[in-house]
Amino acid sequence: MSNLLAVSGSLRARSSNSALLAAAARLAPAAVRLTPFHGLAALPPFNPDLDRDGAFAAVERWRTAVRAADGLLICTPEYAAGVPGALKNALDWLVSSGELLGKPVAVISASPTPLGGSKAHESLRLTLAMLDARIVGGANELQVPFVSLKLAADGQIVDAALAEALRSLLERLAAAAALADRAE
Repeated sequence: MSNLLAVSGSLRARSSNSALLAAAARLAPAAVRLTPFHGLAALPPFNPDLDRDGAFAAVERWRTAVRAADGLLICTPEYAAGVPGALKNALDWLVSSGELLGKPVAVISASPTPLGGSKAHESLRLTLAMLDARIVGGANELQVPFVSLKLAADGQIVDAALAEALRSLLERLAAAAALADRAE
């Protein structure tokens, strides 16, 4: 069983990125448990001077969730041609603690625009590489343009190609997580 942590880069209550992760959980293979992380909004702004064990309960919950996961599935919107601040802040809290070191991570960017959040996708991959995460998939892996047209009001995926791409990405992430477990 692969335990994957699903992280939405959006804090919006009706986020299409969060809806896409919920749809991914429904599409996940039987041997995959995809657990959403809902604590990004609770994280304080990153400050290296305050980065010490036990300083913030929200940071400890975040680090514990990442540490316990076999891999991460991150879905992000694009804000101002980059990754939303809350997601970048969360990743900054992992810089010195090393939870992402060698951990398999798959990246999805989803946007109502025709480019599918390509700049956020690129920015997120760059940050993850600096944290030594093992990024699953190719450089342009799962960018979702016009995401609002591909999700029904109830959160179901109505685009067959997107559903298949998401299934495939989950299978590759689970396989990478299984390989990482065997290597330890």
